[in-house]
Amino acid sequence: MITSLRITNTCAKISLLFLVVVINSCNTLKRVGENELLLTENTIFADGEEVKDEAIESLILQEPNTTILGYPLRLNLYNLAKKNPDSSYQAWLYRKEKREPRLVRLLSKKQVDRLGESFLVTGLSDWLKNIGEAPVVIDTTKARRTLERLSAYYGSKGYFNNNTTFDVDSLSKKKRAKVDYKVELGKPFFIDTLSHEIASKAIDSLYQLNNELSFVKQGDQFDLTQFSRERERLSSTFRNSGVYNFQESSISYDIATDTTKVADDQQMNIELNIDNFKRRGDTAVTSSEYKVYRFDKINIYTDYLYDESDSEQKFISYGDYNIFYHDKLRFKPKTLANAVFFKKDSIYRDIDRTRTYRQITNLGVFKYPTITSEPNGDSNTLDANIYLAARPKYSLGTSFEITRSNIQQVGLALSPSLQARNLFGGAENLSLAGRLSIGSSNDPSIIDNRFFNIQEYGADLNLDIPRIWFPFFNTNSIIPSYTLPRTRISLGTSFQKNIGLDKQAFNSVLSYNWVPSDFIKHNVELINLQFVRNVNIDRFFNVYRNSYEQLDEVADLFDNANLYPELEPFFETVGTSTDPRLIIPSGTTGFTQAVLNNEITTTAAQLQTVSRIEERRDRLTENNLIFASNYTLNLNNRETITDNTFYQFRFKVESAGNLLSAISEIIPFEENENEDRLIFGVPYSQYIKTEFDYVKYWNVSRDNVLALRTFFGIAIPYGNSNNIPFVRSYFAGGANDIRAWSPYSLGPGSTDAINDFNEANLKIGVNLEYRFPLIGDLKGALFADAGNIWNVFDNVEDPAATFTGFKSLEDIALGTGFGLRYDFTYFVLRADLGFKTYNPANEISQRWFTDFDFSNAVLQIGINYPF
Repeated sequence: MITSLRITNTCAKISLLFLVVVINSCNTLKRVGENELLLTENTIFADGEEVKDEAIESLILQEPNTTILGYPLRLNLYNLAKKNPDSSYQAWLYRKEKREPRLVRLLSKKQVDRLGESFLVTGLSDWLKNIGEAPVVIDTTKARRTLERLSAYYGSKGYFNNNTTFDVDSLSKKKRAKVDYKVELGKPFFIDTLSHEIASKAIDSLYQLNNELSFVKQGDQFDLTQFSRERERLSSTFRNSGVYNFQESSISYDIATDTTKVADDQQMNIELNIDNFKRRGDTAVTSSEYKVYRFDKINIYTDYLYDESDSEQKFISYGDYNIFYHDKLRFKPKTLANAVFFKKDSIYRDIDRTRTYRQITNLGVFKYPTITSEPNGDSNTLDANIYLAARPKYSLGTSFEITRSNIQQVGLALSPSLQARNLFGGAENLSLAGRLSIGSSNDPSIIDNRFFNIQEYGADLNLDIPRIWFPFFNTNSIIPSYTLPRTRISLGTSFQKNIGLDKQAFNSVLSYNWVPSDFIKHNVELINLQFVRNVNIDRFFNVYRNSYEQLDEVADLFDNANLYPELEPFFETVGTSTDPRLIIPSGTTGFTQAVLNNEITTTAAQLQTVSRIEERRDRLTENNLIFASNYTLNLNNRETITDNTFYQFRFKVESAGNLLSAISEIIPFEENENEDRLIFGVPYSQYIKTEFDYVKYWNVSRDNVLALRTFFGIAIPYGNSNNIPFVRSYFAGGANDIRAWSPYSLGPGSTDAINDFNEANLKIGVNLEYRFPLIGDLKGALFADAGNIWNVFDNVEDPAATFTGFKSLEDIALGTGFGLRYDFTYFVLRADLGFKTYNPANEISQRWFTDFDFSNAVLQIGINYPF
């Protein structure tokens, strides 16, 4: 009955919304004149076939009003505005003879005049017009201009004899019409012969060497785009082959038809012309042959305030470079030399110039550099001058945050930082950052009655080295400098009080990353050491309330003092309650031991429940030592921030504990009662973990985007471990995951959030999102998220939580919903409302749409897009 009421409620809301939309749609033609037609659709036909190319459709000058799921929201908002609100106000004010004097006596003449300028009178209409959209009325002048653009476009593709027309097709609906643009292409023109006329001998030689890669080839259909690409290719080739001053404007084409052939043969003769270098003077333009230049002197100025003519400027020679400085050279010559890709006697290359810019910037100790190249008189040599300005050696910073979470009602965090640049003269940058935060929590287990009753503090020390630092091994031949190699060494620690189990954590990382191209990025963490110590393990059942409630529910069956007198000390009655509850921690520990030691008789189900809870308590309260190494590959073919047709791929593999296991074969380690090997009294984790993350974007139309993400991750314990540490496990739900569930509340498998923080070691996820504009910077989205987590190859025995094969895919949850995003330019504020469409925690017959209502919906707030 409850389910039926929920569905009826939802249907009623949908029906009401539909009714409002229908009523408002009658207002669509409010601003369309008697002899005007509202544009509803544009269609382009080329030789009778409809064109579905977004680049061609963008040539149309008039687009229909934007719609959201077919509804013209912005048009109807515009129509709600008054056409002349000021005139309407004046007409209302003087419609009755005594209205204006009465208002003046009540308010004042000045306030009555201001009332006509107020938001409710004129401001609201102006606001509606700004966020709305005026009706797009068919303009035949713009239609003819569109034909000109279409004709020019197809002409650029070789259809020089195309003909274009348009038809206005009135629809059966009143005052609405669509426009059909029709293009008769005719026969295309083809390239018959290719020739060239090149003025400079050096350019001619380079052209002959690289001619096979040309985008303009004999027999191809004429395409102006290919000619543009060829000009860019030739310019890049010449500028990367020593011609440092080559001008793309020197390249031109002569195009002619072959008059010796029949008129309809559609063949073209193409001549490539490359002129000499032109220099514009005060009175005339002079020209000279292009030459291939080589470097003679390469000068590096470490202080741009002093140039080579300054008598105080000092310099040293290091390899191919002259390094100038003032007073004292603060940088190792080798570091500067490795950042510059010009070599003495080598030819000039644009790519070396770009790489030098990137690597100097990557050092992090200089402001953006200036690089100039100057010829030495009439010789074919260049002097390269690189001007650098050092950043301050030391800088201080601080940040202040106000936060709120499910742990803190309010939190304040202060993070001071110190940065020391060029620490050892090799552009090594050291940063020290501290963190102190206090918060207010209403957790009843916290005895501290002060308002700010929880604290966390810690510090992180990072050393950033702009090269691959690896003792006794030179990696330059494998990972060259132009890949922007970096080494990061970090140490960090944090301490918590009255937060969870009051963890103390220590971590250390030695990592390398390099970027061979804009498409590929590598990252290797050779050492990733993490040690976590739980200080207050007696608070486990205060923190993990679900586990406590389950244990207390089993214990309620044994709280009879007559039958189980030995259990009576484990219970207490709080306040006016008559329900005895287990005492934390003595009662929970005593009752658990009594069950597991068979001191009381229990059913198999009760024993399984208590065993599972105790196993989880042991796992989450034990100290963790993770000694891991990992490798991450990132691929990304996104070209610009506005590119919405791209993909990203991330692959990661991590291994933990193998080195320690190998050492234990040589040096015996201490073992605990479970035969786990210990390091300083703590069992180390051993596992293999791998992840695949793929993101793909499609540009559905000019402003609409379809985004897809797929994820698969698995972590397999072995050797010294039979489970995965909590910090390395997977969870489902949250603002960037399956949004119809809160974080940690989905799974594992078909279980119904039996723990406070549900996690597992296998995860599958698929997210699909359709993004579209609404009003101005406000955008909308429709999404579907599917996935779940499971236990596999570990010590969890619950069949509902374990992945056993393809049949377990029945437990993949599905959440759907809609969201709003507001673009603040630098970041996007996001709100998503997710509905549980398929809930694997329910009975099989009750999984679809049972929880699909607003009472079970989950609102997720996030920053930026989820993927």
